[in-house]
Amino acid sequence: MEFIYNQLLTFGIAPQIAEYLAAIIMILFIGIICIIANFITRKIVIRVITHYVTSNKIQWDNKLLERRVFHKLSHIVPAIIIFYFASTFPDYRLMIEKAAIAYIIIISLLVIYSFLNAINDIYQTYEIAKVKPIKGYIQVVNIIAVIIGSILIISNLIGENPLILLSGFGALSAVLLLVFKDSLLGLVAGIQLAANDMVRVGDWIEMPKYGADGDIIDISLVTVKVQNWDKTITTIPSYALISDSFINWRGMQNSGGRRIKRSILIDTNSISFCTEEILDKFSHIQLLTDYINHKKMEIDEYNTTYAINKTNRVNGRAFTNVGIFRAYIRNYLRRQSGIRQDMTLMVRQLAPNEHGLPLEIYAFTNDVRWEVYETIQADIFDHLFAVAPEFGLRIFQNPSGNDLRNIVDGTERDGMKKQVEH
Repeated sequence: MEFIYNQLLTFGIAPQIAEYLAAIIMILFIGIICIIANFITRKIVIRVITHYVTSNKIQWDNKLLERRVFHKLSHIVPAIIIFYFASTFPDYRLMIEKAAIAYIIIISLLVIYSFLNAINDIYQTYEIAKVKPIKGYIQVVNIIAVIIGSILIISNLIGENPLILLSGFGALSAVLLLVFKDSLLGLVAGIQLAANDMVRVGDWIEMPKYGADGDIIDISLVTVKVQNWDKTITTIPSYALISDSFINWRGMQNSGGRRIKRSILIDTNSISFCTEEILDKFSHIQLLTDYINHKKMEIDEYNTTYAINKTNRVNGRAFTNVGIFRAYIRNYLRRQSGIRQDMTLMVRQLAPNEHGLPLEIYAFTNDVRWEVYETIQADIFDHLFAVAPEFGLRIFQNPSGNDLRNIVDGTERDGMKKQVEH
């Protein structure tokens, strides 16, 4: 700058004005150099790096490019130039150097942040990422980097050794523990979740307390994001998965079978013994032929052994329509291609209640996909609702308004008929 100052004096410019002009020219000169350096870095160096990254067969370096690690790194070049020319302004040298160093630290933090995110992106391409996510740990490293960077910036601005600031860090520990409470709890929870393999990205979990029922799409340091079946997003604190209970449906998905556990309510007034005519009718149903023949031999043998008096059906053993219907359902399920035959399959009676006798189907489909599962289940119950009357059984249903209206209309018609007869 002294050279520029002397040159201005040779042009007959006043010394005070020449001093200001020299400073302005020098600032413009430094600015032009910074612009040229930044242009060369971004337009030439970055393009060369981009071409090399996109043309080679290695895939992981593309993540560094996507996270703009090299682009952010290029911002350090102008700061280095400014730091180098700080001695040009003796009165402001210390302030310029401190500002340049602080800027370099901030850019370095941004580069570290992008680099760590790129590492997470690379890790996500491997299958193990679903089992052992590292996003929470990367966030912890980011927090540590920000803390260290902040200490370096402050120590640089006040001109003190960073160790002096670290010596007072213990006094701030209580405040930091309070500020980063959720992060620390999330870190501990993340370690426990990963160590015990409690949740993975892609798991279907159900947590009614937080209104979550869907697939996990992200596991971070503080939160777990669940995409519900209605496509809404529920955010759950990571430590809540440790402190509260939740359902993880991964076991069902891995087993390859999804449970059907639904009942048909039979009107108990429609349950009765079977006559020979009814048995003959049922024996012509292909799914029941073998069952009735085998069961009939068993019942006849029992009644003969104990000399049962058959004049009264209460004595001994006899067929009932609900028992035969239960056998029909079981055989029907055995013939269904959508039902797994190697898992539990049964048709059982539950305790009768005010709604009738529940016949519960307990079986597993061979496809865990929601749509397929619901289709298989619906097809089964469509058939059973339609076939129940063939066994003389009525499905229980509370009377509707139309039923009550028909009763009233029937009563009125009977009353008018009696009046006409009289």
